[in-house]
Amino acid sequence: MKPTGEVLSALRSLMANLPNSLGSINAYIIPSDDAHQSEYLAKRDERRAFISGFDGSAGTAVVTEREALLWTDGRYYQQAGNQLDSNWTLMRDGQPATPTIDAWLAKVLQPGCRVGVDANLMSTRAWNPLQTSLKSAGCSLLPISPNLVDLVWKDQPAAPQNPIIPLDSSFAGESVAEKLAAVRETMVENRATVLVVSALDEIAWFLNLRGSDIDYNPVFFSYLLVTLEDLYFFVDERKLSEAVSDHFQRNQVQPQIRPYHDVQEVLKTLTEASGSRVWVSLGSSYALTALVPEEKRLHKITPINLMKAVKNEVEAAGMRQCHIRDGVALCQYFAWLERCIRENRPVDEISGAEQLEKFRSKQEKYMGLSFTTISASGPNGSVIHYHPLPETNRPISDKEMYLCDSGAQYLDGTTDVTRTVHFGTPTEEEIHAFTCVLKGQIALGTAIFPRKVKGQFLDTIARKALWDAGLDYGHGTGHGIGHFLNVHEGPMGIGIRLMPDDPGLEENMFLSNEPGYYKDGQFGIRIEDIVQVVSASIRDNFNGRGACTFSTVTMCPIQTKLIAVPLLTDKERDSLNRYHETVRQTLSPLLKEINDTETLAWLERETQPIASV
Repeated sequence: MKPTGEVLSALRSLMANLPNSLGSINAYIIPSDDAHQSEYLAKRDERRAFISGFDGSAGTAVVTEREALLWTDGRYYQQAGNQLDSNWTLMRDGQPATPTIDAWLAKVLQPGCRVGVDANLMSTRAWNPLQTSLKSAGCSLLPISPNLVDLVWKDQPAAPQNPIIPLDSSFAGESVAEKLAAVRETMVENRATVLVVSALDEIAWFLNLRGSDIDYNPVFFSYLLVTLEDLYFFVDERKLSEAVSDHFQRNQVQPQIRPYHDVQEVLKTLTEASGSRVWVSLGSSYALTALVPEEKRLHKITPINLMKAVKNEVEAAGMRQCHIRDGVALCQYFAWLERCIRENRPVDEISGAEQLEKFRSKQEKYMGLSFTTISASGPNGSVIHYHPLPETNRPISDKEMYLCDSGAQYLDGTTDVTRTVHFGTPTEEEIHAFTCVLKGQIALGTAIFPRKVKGQFLDTIARKALWDAGLDYGHGTGHGIGHFLNVHEGPMGIGIRLMPDDPGLEENMFLSNEPGYYKDGQFGIRIEDIVQVVSASIRDNFNGRGACTFSTVTMCPIQTKLIAVPLLTDKERDSLNRYHETVRQTLSPLLKEINDTETLAWLERETQPIASV
C-alpha cells in the first residue's frame, strides 16, 4: 500500500486548471489501457497503478474533486483491498449493489459537469455508451490531452526501445504476403478502403514479427494502416534491424515505414480521400476513431483478429509440441518440489517459481515466461492473480495447499497451466472443493457442442458441479491463447460475461479450461489446461452445422490424492484415467531420453489410474 494523497492533490489541481486553456473538469477517468488497449502494459503506461497504488491488470480509476474510486472485478477484490490506501473507495465491479461508472457519475455530478479522459486510452466501445449516459444526465465527456497523470508522474519510465525480431515461416505457417492478400480480399468484400490496426498482437501476428516492449508479451509498439495499394507501418525505426528488412523481402512485402506518432496524421489524410471507407474496430481507441467521420466508419472486428484466432496447421502443431516440452518442465518441477518438502529442504513461493523457470529455460525453443508465475501457498492461493513479493512470500510446505499458475513463450507456441497440490494431508473441505472443480473441468473438457457456438454458452458446464455445492469462482472459465503471442487472446472466450466480438468456436482455436474455487484467507484451487477445438463425430451432427469438442494439449498430471473418488461418475473417472495415460505415454520417453529417473518415477506414480469404488 503506497500513500496517494500527494499525487491525487496534484491531479486535482490540474483538473481545476487544465493545460492548453481548456478550462476545468469535475471528474477524470484513468483506464487501465495503453493507446493500443493492451491488457498488460509497459511500465510507462501503468498510469492507473501509479495514481491508485493498485497494480492488478484490470481496473478503472475515477477521481473527482472530493472522491477517488477504483472499479475492479472479482479476480482482484482481495488484492485491491490490500493495496488501496484510505484515499480510495473500492468498487466491486460485478456485484449487484455496485453501480457502473457511468451510473455513478450520472448520479453524483450536477448537470453541466464535465468528465475528462485521455481518448487514446479508451476504446470506442467503452467511450460511446459512457458519452451517451453522461449526455442524458446533462454532462459531457471530453478528450483531454496531454494525459494528466503523465504530468504529475515525475519519474515516469521511458518508452521501451527493444529490438524487433522476425518469426520464421517454419513457425508462422503463412507468409506476410499471403496474410495481406487475405485481408485485402476481406476489405473488398466489405467495401473498405482503409483498415486501421492498433492491437499490438494483431500487428505482430500479421507481420510475422515479435518484440519485447511489454514484459512477457512478445509485441512491440506500432500501428498498421492497410489500404488496397499500400501498407503503412508506424514504428520507431531504431527497433528495426537488417534482419527485419530481409524478412520483409522474403515475405514479398515492402511496407512504408513511418514514425510511430505519425499514425493520426496519415489516417486523417487517407480518410479525407474521396470515396474512402475506413474499417476501424470498436476495440480501437476513440482518439483514432474520432479522426474518421461517422459516415465513413465501418465498425467490425478486424479480419486479422479473426484470422489469428484460428491457428493454421503449422501453428496448431507448434502449440501441441510446445505443451509437451512444457509438460516435461512442469513434471520436473513438481517432482523436485515434492523431494524438497520430503527432505525438509526449505523452499518458498519465490524460490519455487525461480526453479520452475530454470526447468523451462532448458527446453528447446524457450523464449521466456508468458506471465509472472502465480506461486501461491495456503491463503495466498485465494488471491486469484497473486504473485509473490518479498513481503508476502510464504514457505511451501506439507501443511497447506499450493497453487501454481504459470506459462512460457516458445518459438512455436505459448503455454498457460495451473495445478493445485497438497504435499501433506488435505482437509475434507479441500478435497470436496477440489473434486467439484475437477468435475467442472472434466465436464467442459469433454463437452460436445455445435460448431460456431459462442463460448459464453459453455460457461455453466464448468460451474454446475460447484453450483450444486453452493460454490463458485469470480473469474472467466476460458480465454484464448496466442501462438508465441499474448497469453490472453480474443476475440473468443468462455465466461459469464458477454464477449461482443466472439465469432463462435471452431476447429483450431485454442482456449484455456480453468474453473476454480477460492476460500478467502485460507486456500485457492484452480485446474487449468489449454484445449484445442477439434471436430467431434456424433450421429446427428447438429443438422449439418458440425460438432466440436476439445482436445487437451496440456501435459501434466492432476493430483489424485485431492480427489473424493466416490463423487466422480464412471465417465469422469475414465476421462481422467485416459488423460493420465496420455500424459504418461507422451512424457515418459522424453524423460528416459534425458535419464531423469526421479521425475519419471514421480510421473508414473502420479498417473496411476483411479480404481472404481
